[in-house]
Amino acid sequence: MITAVASLGLAGTAVAVSAQAQEAPAPAAVSWAKCAGDDPYLADAECAQIQVPLDYGHPNGKKISVAVSRVKHTDTKHYKGVLVGNPGGPGGSGLYLSGGLASWFTGVGHPEIPAQYDIIGFDPRGVGASVPALTCDPHFSDPVRPDYVPHSTKDETVWRKKSKAYAQACASKFGWLLPHLRTTDAARDIDAIRGALGQRQISYYGFSYGTYLGATYGTLFPARVRHMVLDGNVDDRGVWYDAQLEQDKAFERNIKFFFAWIAKYDSHFHLGKTEAAVEKAYYTMRAKAGKQAIGGKVGPDELDDTFLNAGYNTGWYEPIADVFSAYVTQGDAAAIADFYSDNIFSPDDNGFAMYNAVQAADAKWPTSWSKWHRDAAKLYKQGYRFNTWGNVWFNAPVKYWPFQGGPKLKINARGMTTALLVQSTLDAATPYPGGVEMHKLLPSRLVAELGGKTHANTLNGNACLDDKVAAYLSTDALPKDKPGSGPDVTCAALPDPVPSSVASSALAKSAAPKVPARPLIGRP
Repeated sequence: MITAVASLGLAGTAVAVSAQAQEAPAPAAVSWAKCAGDDPYLADAECAQIQVPLDYGHPNGKKISVAVSRVKHTDTKHYKGVLVGNPGGPGGSGLYLSGGLASWFTGVGHPEIPAQYDIIGFDPRGVGASVPALTCDPHFSDPVRPDYVPHSTKDETVWRKKSKAYAQACASKFGWLLPHLRTTDAARDIDAIRGALGQRQISYYGFSYGTYLGATYGTLFPARVRHMVLDGNVDDRGVWYDAQLEQDKAFERNIKFFFAWIAKYDSHFHLGKTEAAVEKAYYTMRAKAGKQAIGGKVGPDELDDTFLNAGYNTGWYEPIADVFSAYVTQGDAAAIADFYSDNIFSPDDNGFAMYNAVQAADAKWPTSWSKWHRDAAKLYKQGYRFNTWGNVWFNAPVKYWPFQGGPKLKINARGMTTALLVQSTLDAATPYPGGVEMHKLLPSRLVAELGGKTHANTLNGNACLDDKVAAYLSTDALPKDKPGSGPDVTCAALPDPVPSSVASSALAKSAAPKVPARPLIGRP
């Protein structure tokens, strides 16, 4: 079965990148209905399933469907068409973005955008409410897992076998689907959505991996883009193996920022007065969790997964530091265990499965485990220890995928409208050079958020960023083009948060940015 899937993968991926004008036959009229479930972002939205070809090389063959949501415009005089959003991943569910983007724009003072656009959310093929949704082993991430960091060849072999079994489960259950989960397939699905909605062009808003999906759409269908906002840009040069190595370095930097922030407020957290002291407290706690899981469910991996969020978003600083402090200073194991259960752990492996499936199909990965090991061991020895081995195991199923992915699409959106790119200079998940590289590849303007540590940070309360995005979408306004590949304009990042108990004066309270209401944007 694996051999058969491998041959399908090669054929399917070759078709996927050929004939850029290739498109699906026009779907039937969209049947909108009230969205199922209780997601507050979908309370005012309508939902539908749009059929698309499994294989765009055989458009009249087997069909799958993509879940779509819509919040309609209210300003008929200034209607600007549809705005399609993607939250990242790959594997992130974006159905909620119809109401999500509408809410966030309104929350940052720009209700004109949801008024002028039909905002479209969707779950990419294989994700969430789309049919089918990829799932391989829902128990793969159940706690408590073997330590990410291997202390022997035997430890490493345990994780390799676990990763291989996961890849084999994916091939066994969904071998027919896996070759058709390239980013190019998802981009063609966006074009099918465009056609189903009767639109000649779309506007697009992509976060994180969604920037790569947007750039892919612009490469395949440059004339069909009216506006494009890309925030937290993927570095096309690293798709996808090298990208994880750069993340390891950036997350090490950002977790040290977090530890230094905790040290700054030692009078509140009591975990150490220097970054080094707080870091030591973390690794002491981690070693203790390796001997006996905290609260019976939080071992070293679960701790790493929890603290990783602080590397993504400064809005997580205080809540994570609070449970860290509660455990170290008071022995409160329930605080961390409950936080992990309520905020981090999910029994659903759809996002993890799709993350691996898309990256495996998009591009070639090293076939020799010795390279994976050598690169990780080198980084870890150099001091990049926080995320290096965790990132290896997050991606390791790709090593055992039933086919070799690629060829990688060459991003080249010649003839596309000018895009607006936003990049925070201290983004860990998509490091800053990715924004510069995307600026070179696309007709674009680049906005740099200087000192920004939060990943994909637009619509999060920085008015300098948010006003530029809204002006572009509403009036076509763009920053003045500066020569070279550097930023065309910069915005200062907001200050780091202040712990609530410390922010006692009105002045301190006004200076402290609120914990973002926007959901965390995930890997990468």
